[in-house]
Amino acid sequence: MRQNGSIQSAHPALLEKVSQLPTQPGVYLYKDGAGDVIYVGKAKSLRARVRSYFNDDKLGDTKTSTLVATARDLEYILVDNEKEALALENNLIKQHQPRFNILLRDDKTYPYIKLTAEKYPRVYVTRRLRKDGATYFGPYFPGNLAHRLVHFIHRHFKVPSCKVDFNRTHKNPCLQFHIHRCLGPCVEGLTTDPIYAQHVRDVRLFLEGRHKDLSRELRWRMEEAAEDLRFEEAASLRDLVTTVEEIEEKQKMAAAEGDDTDILAYYAEPPLGAVNLFHLRRGRIVDRREFFWEDLPTEDGVFSPAELFSSLLLQLYLDQNYVPGIIHVPVDFEDREVMEELLSEKRGRKVEIHTPQRGPKKQMMALAETNAQHSFAQRFRVLKPSSKQISEAMADALNLADPPKRIECFDISHIQGTDKVASMVVWEDGKMNKSAYRKFIIKTVEGNNDFASMHEVVTRRYSRLKEEGLPFPGLVLIDGGLGQLHAAADALEAIGIINQPLASIAKREEIIYVLGQEDEPVVLDRFSPVLHLVQMVRDEAHRFAVTFHRSRRNTSRMTSELAEIPGVGPKTIQKLLTEFGSLERVRQAEESALVRVLGAVAARKVRQALGT
Repeated sequence: MRQNGSIQSAHPALLEKVSQLPTQPGVYLYKDGAGDVIYVGKAKSLRARVRSYFNDDKLGDTKTSTLVATARDLEYILVDNEKEALALENNLIKQHQPRFNILLRDDKTYPYIKLTAEKYPRVYVTRRLRKDGATYFGPYFPGNLAHRLVHFIHRHFKVPSCKVDFNRTHKNPCLQFHIHRCLGPCVEGLTTDPIYAQHVRDVRLFLEGRHKDLSRELRWRMEEAAEDLRFEEAASLRDLVTTVEEIEEKQKMAAAEGDDTDILAYYAEPPLGAVNLFHLRRGRIVDRREFFWEDLPTEDGVFSPAELFSSLLLQLYLDQNYVPGIIHVPVDFEDREVMEELLSEKRGRKVEIHTPQRGPKKQMMALAETNAQHSFAQRFRVLKPSSKQISEAMADALNLADPPKRIECFDISHIQGTDKVASMVVWEDGKMNKSAYRKFIIKTVEGNNDFASMHEVVTRRYSRLKEEGLPFPGLVLIDGGLGQLHAAADALEAIGIINQPLASIAKREEIIYVLGQEDEPVVLDRFSPVLHLVQMVRDEAHRFAVTFHRSRRNTSRMTSELAEIPGVGPKTIQKLLTEFGSLERVRQAEESALVRVLGAVAARKVRQALGT
């Protein structure tokens, strides 16, 4: 089968379908022999567009010839206009993830604030929108803005983000209640349903940006508290009114200073590529995102930036609540005007897509290009990022409130439930801190139960930190899957610790589960420095646990064999353990070495018993 320059490379059934296509606008889907969608495209005229794939000049292109040679079937969907085709194409690309399309891939998504739909609603930062009855606000950037707002909600409205089960009553409240960050709905008598509902209404008004309504409500409650001589409560409400009004004023100033702007630029060495996206607010860069591809398509060996940005903008903005007023891209593309119209409808105000040619906007584009080139080098040329960069990237990838400066990682080791031990290793300030490693002998668990063993170890470790008033790590990492993660979470909750960042990594799939967002597992690509760090820390915990287990097993075996020798008691065994460390080394020891440690009589008994 010819791969270039011949229509004979196409399947006969496919050619028959192409000849019968209508001339109306629509979306077409190429399928392979297994029926999987391998490419989705849009067209003003389906027949003209799809026929173009079979022209001799197009079949000379690597991408087109491979696509045509692979395709075995073709489906199409008619629409009324190009705008509908653009929207449908985006939906189908997201649904089928076709391998010949340019697919949006990045380690960073927009953060949202989620207000749950429980009896006692809670607020969380999340990066995935779900149809679960909750209300989502955002997106927010820089990413830590969402976390700062949630902290503000904890401090002023006392609506929590905890993982405590509110469906059952607890005896004692957690630390968040005692430091006035939660109303304590988990303990009977600490709050009432009307009071909690009132605080949730305040949170909703705040997140909806209805600051005038919120301020009016708070003022009314402040005056009521003052009339009832509840002066401390009135003073607290007065301070909150002041804070809310200051936020409202800042938002007015920001709105008066112009539209939001996004700037995109790229660097590519096909099939590898990187794009940087700068978010500008009031003329300042407030956040940056990176996108990477390992499989950029080329036509006749030439990469098409126009095709990349047409696809990227569609997938980036069409399904997001947020669309900026101005988008700058480095190249113009065929569907720009239609996309402007579609995004304007979504935003409810005009959206403009420009390609800057000169002046400050062109300079900002050049800065984005420089950063894209640096991102490319870091990802694909394995340049080692700084520990600060890795920590920040980890916070973003795992949706943590703060970049972790210290990670403590746990692993369990045993053979069929015997000689059970655990390890804890520490990554701190960019390197492994071996002086902080800890070994644990499992004391309370019978048989082969990794979950119970993890529960015991986590309880012992963090009960001690809590009792001694020592700082907790930025992240607790568990070697294992969801079972081990929940065992560690249950242990922390049992000792009154509920907001400790906690994650686990499953060995085979290399999927990272973060507590509180288990239904949104983190899957990082193989080039990700965050994945490399998590794997390195996990592997070190495993190595340390296995080494300790092997030592324990050798000691156990040595003790049992030596204990059977008449006249050799615990003190003698301990001397041999201290001096030689293993039974094999005792067997290999010279008689003079045994005599020096045990004396002539005991040394002779040991040598005879071991047959040396």
